[in-house]
Amino acid sequence: MSGAPGPPVRVRQQASVLHLDLDAFFAAVEQRDKPSLRGKPVVVGGVGGRGVVATASYEARRYGVRSAMSTREARSRCPHAAFLSGRFHAYRAASDAVMGLLREVSPLVEPLSLDEAFVDLATAGLPDLEIATVTAFATTLRDRVAEVTGGLTASVGVATSKFVAKVASDLDKPDGLVVVPPGDEQELLRPMHVTVIPGVGPATAERLRRAGVHTVADLEAVSHEELVRLVGKAHGHGLYALARAWDDRPVEPERETKSVSVEGTYDSDLTDRRLMEGLLTRQAGNVAERLRKNGLSGRTVTIKVRLHDFTTLSRSSTLASPTDRAATIARTARALLEDLDTSGGVRLLGVGVSGLADWIQEDLFGPDPEEAVAEPDVVLPETARHRTWAPGMDVTHTDLGEGWVWGSGRGVVTVRFETARTPAGPVRTFAVDDPDLSARLPATE
Repeated sequence: MSGAPGPPVRVRQQASVLHLDLDAFFAAVEQRDKPSLRGKPVVVGGVGGRGVVATASYEARRYGVRSAMSTREARSRCPHAAFLSGRFHAYRAASDAVMGLLREVSPLVEPLSLDEAFVDLATAGLPDLEIATVTAFATTLRDRVAEVTGGLTASVGVATSKFVAKVASDLDKPDGLVVVPPGDEQELLRPMHVTVIPGVGPATAERLRRAGVHTVADLEAVSHEELVRLVGKAHGHGLYALARAWDDRPVEPERETKSVSVEGTYDSDLTDRRLMEGLLTRQAGNVAERLRKNGLSGRTVTIKVRLHDFTTLSRSSTLASPTDRAATIARTARALLEDLDTSGGVRLLGVGVSGLADWIQEDLFGPDPEEAVAEPDVVLPETARHRTWAPGMDVTHTDLGEGWVWGSGRGVVTVRFETARTPAGPVRTFAVDDPDLSARLPATE
C-alpha cells in the first residue's frame, strides 16, 4: 500500500505485558467489609440528588447500573441496591497492597488508576516468557492479589502489547485470565466492534459507521489514506496501527511525587462537561479529606485527564498560599478543566495537590464563603461532618461495637453491626446525636 506506515520496530515477540484490573473495585471493597452486602447489588458514589455512580457491583450491573451514571437513574433502575457514599481510605489501602505486590514481582509497573496497572513481565525474573510460564505466573499473581486484599478478585490479560493486554483483561470478567499468544492478536481483534480501539468514541464510531466500518476487521481493510481522510492524520495513523495490533508503548512506572491525589477510570467515555465537573468536585473533597487527616496542605492543584485515545494530559495551577479546603481545590480543578478539549471523550479524571506543607495561611477575611456551599456529595473529613452520618461510613458503638451506617434521616441513624471479620450482623436505630455512637476513623499509618 503506497504511503502506508510499516509496523513499529519494537513490537514485542513474546506475551510479556500484563494488565491487571481489580473487579468492580470500590463496590468489591464494600462487599468485603460488609458481609450482609455480599452477593447483593451495591452502588458506590454520590448519594444525593446530583450524585454520580463511581462503581457498581456486578449484581447492580445486571440492572443496567454503570459508572458515571447519575445516582438518580441508578436508583430508578435498581431501587433495592445499597447506595453508599464511599470510604476512600479503604480503597487506597487495598490499592496500595496490590501495587506493592506488583512492584515486588517487577520493577516496571505502570498504575493507570487505583484499580488497574500494567506490569512488564520481561523484568519479572521469569525463566522464560513461554505461554505456559506467563499463564502460571498470572494465575499465581491473581491468587496473591486475593490474599493481600482479603478476597478481592482481579481480571488479568497478558499479550505482546498494552493495547491487546488491556482488551484481554476485559474478556472474561470478573476473576478472569486471558493470555493472547504472539501472532493471535489480529484473530482476537477482528470480530470486535471498532469501539474496542482506544480513541474510537461516539463521534469517531459514527464517522466510521457511515463509511461502512463496524468491526476491527472492517477497519483493517481501510487504507491508511482513507482513514486519514475520515478522521484526520494523527487519529487515522493511530487507528491504522491499532487495527493491526501495532503497539510498541513501553510500560512506564510513574515517578513517585510528594502529592495527594485521587483519580477514577470510567466504564464508558465521559462527554458531559457538567458531569466531569461534578466528579472533579467530589475528588477534590476526597483530596481535602486526606490532606486534613495528615495535617497537610498544598499550593499546587493538578488535574489529570486521560482522553479517549489514551493520551494523558495534566494541567496545574499554583495558589498564593497552601490550602486544604475542598471548595478551593474543586474550584481550581474545574477552572483547569475549562482549558482542555474533552469533546472526544474522557476515560480517566484525577485531582491532586502537591507542594505540600504542614501549615495553612488563614484567610484574614474569614472562611471561604464557598466552603459552606460545597457540593453535597463531596466527602468531608470526619471532624467536619457535625454528626452527619453518610451511608456506608464506619462507626462504633460503646456497647455494640463496630458497624456501618445503613442510612439516616428524620433525626435517626440506622446501623448494621458487622465487619469483614464477622458474619452478617444485626441492625439497630439510634438518635443522630446518641453519645454512644461515633465515627470509626481509619488507623493512622
